[in-house]
Amino acid sequence: MLDASIDSASADSALAPSGGSADIAETLLEQARQQAQADGLAYAGGLTPTDAWKLVTDGRAVLVDVRTTEERKFVGHVPAGIHVAWATGTSMNRNPRFVKELEAKVKKDAVVVFLCRSGKRSVSAAEAAAKAGFVNAFNILEGFEGDLDGEQRRGTLGGWRLRGLPWIQD
Repeated sequence: MLDASIDSASADSALAPSGGSADIAETLLEQARQQAQADGLAYAGGLTPTDAWKLVTDGRAVLVDVRTTEERKFVGHVPAGIHVAWATGTSMNRNPRFVKELEAKVKKDAVVVFLCRSGKRSVSAAEAAAKAGFVNAFNILEGFEGDLDGEQRRGTLGGWRLRGLPWIQD
């Protein structure tokens, strides 16, 4: 996991005198890449939900939600995201068309941030994307709902929603 990530507020204060939004984005991406290299990851790296959202809102990244259609409908989703399911249905069968569907929606040189429920399936999606030639494939750490807590519930230990980032529910 990415421990060295800085949040957007830290990046803003650290770079405010000398650089703008593009500098902040480059700093976030470079830190994630360095950590990924140190960890021996097969994709570009991991970003916190807040950092990923900063990149998306600045137009520097494309958010790809890899959860199932059912998860998105019943749990919620990020309105700015693109949907390409890593697995499908309640049985979570691996989507054999994942890379082809991703290629149809996103350019291979784009910065892509992958989101799933807890940040685990999105690692697999980022790895598959990197293997297919997506050079800027990043995982969103913590996912949409975060990890399970002591009571086996999600939503209290990290995640997109807990961080107060934009989402909607159908």
